[in-house]
Amino acid sequence: MRRTTLLLASAAALAAVGGSVTTPVLAAARETAVTASSGRTASGAEVGGCAVLPADDWWHADVSGLPVDERSGTWLSHMSTDRDLHPDFGPSFGDGPDYGIPITVVGADHATVKVRFGYADESDRVRYPLGADTRIEGGRGSDGDRHAIVVVRSTCRLYETWATREVAGRWRAGSGATWNLRSNALRPDGWTSADAAGLPILPGLLRWKEVRDDAIDHAIRFTTDLTSSHHLWPARHDVGSTDSWDYPPMGARFRLRADADLSGLGTLARRVARAMQTYGLVLADNGSPWFFQGERNAHWPLRLIDQLKTIPASEFEAVDTSSLQVSPDSGQAH
Repeated sequence: MRRTTLLLASAAALAAVGGSVTTPVLAAARETAVTASSGRTASGAEVGGCAVLPADDWWHADVSGLPVDERSGTWLSHMSTDRDLHPDFGPSFGDGPDYGIPITVVGADHATVKVRFGYADESDRVRYPLGADTRIEGGRGSDGDRHAIVVVRSTCRLYETWATREVAGRWRAGSGATWNLRSNALRPDGWTSADAAGLPILPGLLRWKEVRDDAIDHAIRFTTDLTSSHHLWPARHDVGSTDSWDYPPMGARFRLRADADLSGLGTLARRVARAMQTYGLVLADNGSPWFFQGERNAHWPLRLIDQLKTIPASEFEAVDTSSLQVSPDSGQAH
């Protein structure tokens, strides 16, 4: 969901009508309590008891030691690096559902439905486990991206749709894709998914449990507004407005510089920044520049969100990940 930065006045207005506002003092107390009790565990990286793709998948690859891409400076010159990062998740202060892309976990016995797709020729036309319990980005009445992400607990099957809606009891979406989370398999080259890059969204979402447990082990999905009509492995699709390679392609990976100053960040924000240094950001869709995505979760501390907004985009560099490729048709990485 694309959104603009909330004004502090929103919080004040909510407090005036009896709403709940997290003050900096309470936010700091929450972070202290979380970090004092957390330890690095595998559970933070799982969804519904499922690992999110194999450990050797490209999303989990450590890119901290890879060379800077020779096109880094050129790409960044078209990416509004005069601004700071923007976490596209967190509290909404009562203005609709909290921000972020929600994740729905269901059992294998969940009813499935037929979905009618706008881009049917590039969608997986199978039955999807959608229903009254399906959480949709922005809420069912939203006019935004309306992503739906569903994980089937026992089979570790991932289903994702974009522009998801139920009309007169029938489900429709702009596009849809499904993945086996135990496999490195990619979509056919040239096919979209619920994301413009043709990649799954879930592996790139920052999730509260993995931040809390210091278990972030993957790159993070982000957007920018001007992209090339090219894509880099393992991306499968692009929707750029120019054929020029001077603009970043879908699948490009950007790393927070190793010498970036993290001293102003708290424990939780520093964990996210370290993940950006180790695993980086993945350009996966067109949208507001330097918006990076996380799950919708009521537990996100406001202090963490505010601190993440202070990371300068100018501290990033594009990484050459070509050496990671094992096969052009697999997400497995060296």
